[in-house]
Amino acid sequence: MPTLVVTEVVYLLGTRLGTHAELRFIADLASGAFDVEPVHPTDWLRIADLVNRYRSLPLGTVDASVIACAERLGVDEVATVDRRHFTIVKTHRALTLLP
Repeated sequence: MPTLVVTEVVYLLGTRLGTHAELRFIADLASGAFDVEPVHPTDWLRIADLVNRYRSLPLGTVDASVIACAERLGVDEVATVDRRHFTIVKTHRALTLLP
């Protein structure tokens, strides 16, 4: 998971499911349940390209970081609750959206 996603996830968990869910996610991060991937310098260029190209969605930096990271790592599966953006964006390789 790109590091930019962490902030969005804890915000959504805290505001929609409450502090308990947010704390469980933080505990999962601390235990190593998720690999948190830093944004690499080349990712920023791809993120900017995607945000610019899909500004009418708007795609946004966080979703674009997921795509840039997946492309760099050769990952085909992406977990998202925002399927709309990920089905519209043309990526370097086809993505399978989970769940």
